Amino acid sequence: MTAPPVGGGPRSLGASLLDDVLAETLDPAYEQAARSRPPGSPTGAQRWRGRALVALTMVVAGVLATVTYDQAAARVQGRQEIRQALVDDIQVESEANDALTTELEELRAEVTVTRDELLANSTSGQRALDALERAVVGAAAVPVSGPGLLITLANAGPDADDDPVGGGGEADARGRVRDGDLQLVVNALWAAGAEAVSINGQRLGPTSAIRFAGEAVLVDFRPVTNPYRIRAIGDPESLSGAFLASPEVRALADVSAAFGLRFEFAKEDELTLPAAGTPELRYAGPVPDEDPAPSTDPAPGD
Repeated sequence: MTAPPVGGGPRSLGASLLDDVLAETLDPAYEQAARSRPPGSPTGAQRWRGRALVALTMVVAGVLATVTYDQAAARVQGRQEIRQALVDDIQVESEANDALTTELEELRAEVTVTRDELLANSTSGQRALDALERAVVGAAAVPVSGPGLLITLANAGPDADDDPVGGGGEADARGRVRDGDLQLVVNALWAAGAEAVSINGQRLGPTSAIRFAGEAVLVDFRPVTNPYRIRAIGDPESLSGAFLASPEVRALADVSAAFGLRFEFAKEDELTLPAAGTPELRYAGPVPDEDPAPSTDPAPGD
């Protein structure tokens, strides 16, 4: 009679499989690969140490990125605060300048009234007053109104192929109105017989300058922006005929048509131009006395 197996009665197939699983916790293929691993290969502990180092590096990088972002945001906020402070300062100074300008105009009007009253009391004073009036008109120091021409110059419009978000590249400089274009139009108007000229409300006088500074056009050092509206006082018919007959104006019209510039003119029944700014006093001197009448006394020794 055969003795029963140690540990009890006969074992089932399921129990045998469970014993195999518990006995062999590593798959034979993995076990073979582990045995064939060359010497010096990282162990499990070393791999965990490497993973921990990578995780720590990522954490440090995240902290640095956060700090950098906070500092950049703080700098942007600081720049915005500085910019806003500068804008506020400019607004305050502009208001103060406007108030001083208004006060200056009031004082100037009072001086003019007093001067006219004093000069009108004598014949010589009246002659001086008449000469002063002509000089004031010639210096564009008084506002004027009357019929004339309204000329509009404007930059070329955006190209239909331009990207409205990212832009379509550098714009063609020939599609922009420059200081030379305005100078050409103004000179042609003076030559055509204009009595007074202004650009975007800036009255032109004998010493006025039109210059290009960066992206802005300056008239007497004051910026004017696109579109540029040039008003000229004078007889509309004769003024327009002589203006359009100018070869320089015809050339400007051709260039405007070629590069998309806006060049328009219209006859106006009533235009109002302000006075020009007070010119800077550069030189002054006493008026010489009139030559005394020649003496009729005989010369000594006659």
